[in-house]
Amino acid sequence: MSVETLEPESATLPPPLVKRYLDHLFIECGLAGATITAYQYDLVEFWGDLVAMDVDPRDISMYDVQRHLINLSKRGLALASIARHIAAIKMFLRHLYAERVIPRDIASLIESSRKWQTIPVTIRTDEVRSLLESPDPADEFFLRDRALLELLYATGLRVSEISELPCDQLNLELGYVRCMGKGRKERIVPVGCYAIDAVTEYVEELRPRLLNASHCTRLFLSRTGRPLDRTSIWRLVRKHAENAGITKTVSPHTLRHSFATDLLAGGADLRIVQELLGHADVVTTQIYTHVDPEQLKRVHRKYHPRQ
Repeated sequence: MSVETLEPESATLPPPLVKRYLDHLFIECGLAGATITAYQYDLVEFWGDLVAMDVDPRDISMYDVQRHLINLSKRGLALASIARHIAAIKMFLRHLYAERVIPRDIASLIESSRKWQTIPVTIRTDEVRSLLESPDPADEFFLRDRALLELLYATGLRVSEISELPCDQLNLELGYVRCMGKGRKERIVPVGCYAIDAVTEYVEELRPRLLNASHCTRLFLSRTGRPLDRTSIWRLVRKHAENAGITKTVSPHTLRHSFATDLLAGGADLRIVQELLGHADVVTTQIYTHVDPEQLKRVHRKYHPRQ
């Protein structure tokens, strides 16, 4: 197999080796389009660094991977973003080795990012309540924003899953949502009464007005009748968090983190939470089993002899 390098002027396009790997992920592995797009972005960056360092891909070494990761760190990428890069690079190198493009199994030398995951940012129950109550009833989009926030916290859905959620996948009478998650895996998540009431009111009163003459099937719409995209949802959550006086940086994923943490704190089984979140591996869910710092302080005050 010949190895072709990425030309500088086409640095945003996947080189042949990367493209063949992405085709493999889509056709043989069945990964979702959004996941493949993320891998493409990360691998094109990796390939660009190899070209800049004048490294023949057939001679990739652990040192070259380390230099790329250092470059990512210097750019100020968060640990979660670097972890995603590592996962993409590791899978890509393993594929190249299996295809005998590279002579050494470099992937086996790369440490798993799970060993240095950080505890996810969550907000307290009282902060969640303030956030859910932050939409102003006088605002023209009050019903939509309240329904959006309630559903995010009630289900723990990813922002992409909420954005792409069709109306017919939400059963308000039985209280559940049918969600298509990563890897095109379907799961069913219960919906509580607060979210059901908020979404019902939005669907009956505001959504028909936003829909106008369009035939959009997505649940959450913008003022123009188009689906709310992930960026718009992120901005709405951030705006209402600021209005609620929450000083932390709050995103839709923060509500997902809080959903999982609150369930586990309430005694929910880890495997059940894994199913609700749509995690393929329970190890991913275990990061939510961290102990609340306030709870640590309470236990310390109660039981330590020198208090």
